[in-house]
Amino acid sequence: MQHRILPSVVAISLALACATASAAKPAAKAAAKAAPAPAVAADFELAHNLGPAGEEQLQALVDRFNKETGGNLKLSRLEKGEKPAGLNLVRRYDMTDILAQPKSFVPLHEMMAKAGQPLQLADLSPDLKAGAVDGKGRLVALPLVYSTPVLFYNKNALRKAKLDPEQPPKTWFEMQGVLDKLQDAGYSCPYTSSWPVWVHVDNVSAVSGVPAVSDKGALTFNGLPQVKHIAMMATWTKANYFKLFGRRDEASARFHAGECAMITTDSREHVDFRDAKGVELGVAPLPYHDDVYGGRQNTLADGGSLWVGAGKSAAEYKQAAKFVSFLLSPEMQIEMVRIYGGLPLTAAARSAARSKLLQDGDKTLEVAYASMKGRGTANVPHVSDADPVRIIANEELEAVWADRKPAKAALDTAVSRGNAVLNAKPALKKAQPF
Repeated sequence: MQHRILPSVVAISLALACATASAAKPAAKAAAKAAPAPAVAADFELAHNLGPAGEEQLQALVDRFNKETGGNLKLSRLEKGEKPAGLNLVRRYDMTDILAQPKSFVPLHEMMAKAGQPLQLADLSPDLKAGAVDGKGRLVALPLVYSTPVLFYNKNALRKAKLDPEQPPKTWFEMQGVLDKLQDAGYSCPYTSSWPVWVHVDNVSAVSGVPAVSDKGALTFNGLPQVKHIAMMATWTKANYFKLFGRRDEASARFHAGECAMITTDSREHVDFRDAKGVELGVAPLPYHDDVYGGRQNTLADGGSLWVGAGKSAAEYKQAAKFVSFLLSPEMQIEMVRIYGGLPLTAAARSAARSKLLQDGDKTLEVAYASMKGRGTANVPHVSDADPVRIIANEELEAVWADRKPAKAALDTAVSRGNAVLNAKPALKKAQPF
């Protein structure tokens, strides 16, 4: 009964104290006001458009934040055309709305400073700021779940093809020989790829030292290295070495099921492939073309980022800033790697996560860092970020791989059509919206 008696005792004590004070100071009684209610954390929303599995993982993260900090963060769906929530988790392939309506968002660095929790930018890895900084290098969004393309392969498949499972192909030329042997070993899908524009346009261009987009935002991915690569992929399609299953991550399910022996996709997917059917997972850097001048260059990093909606209250922004700080703590950074597979944002978290994963035999982070070479690509625009341009690029790639167009004509058309869209919608040309 103690929990019922104590509130009454407290109430009586307070009443007596107030009565005594009133008798001693009658003038104060008239001026006295009711004591303010205890401060309660403001409700605020985190909007997202993840699938069921991603939503479940995100909800667990939100529940932990609310429990540990007393916050009132609630999940909601991020719908196209609707006003942004206080916080918005936006995937790479859904960036068009952000680029098209910058006034609907508040720069992250500005919100954090006003909330009294400024960001320590020096602590954040320079290679994980793509699309999340302005022209002065200030964070406009938090690069929450970033990754870089790598080659995942089934070591069991390589053994079956009488290949060394510890020696995956380093170049695209070596890759062709491996795919031929995998096919001879009975694999009807030796190789596939998720995110074809991100991998085979943005990143193959970057690794070849010929960016897909110029510094001024013009598309330039119809050069000789890109044409040769896309043409090579066309010959692989004819030979049944390469199979395309969709424009997003449809191919990942085929690798997970053990149907395909090799896949190029985001490094973060190593967490999804851990329980892949009949797969002993191997990982290697994205292959490169060894006949390109200058040798292998670095891959790009990109992914889901956290954006702050405009027009919210000071109390909401204070809670939002607390959530951002929570996500940047070393413990949560490691947890984000474990749950989502993203690359840690800070040097301390990177070191801790690397040590933890290496103990488990997972070399994905090591491979990803080596692939990026630690080079900052914060202001490099990506073809895959803008929906209209990515759709055009996908259409033209598919025309080549379906043997309806030669590679040169298709890429020339993709660049011409894409630049026309960008010139008609200048906001889409910006690598950062603020």
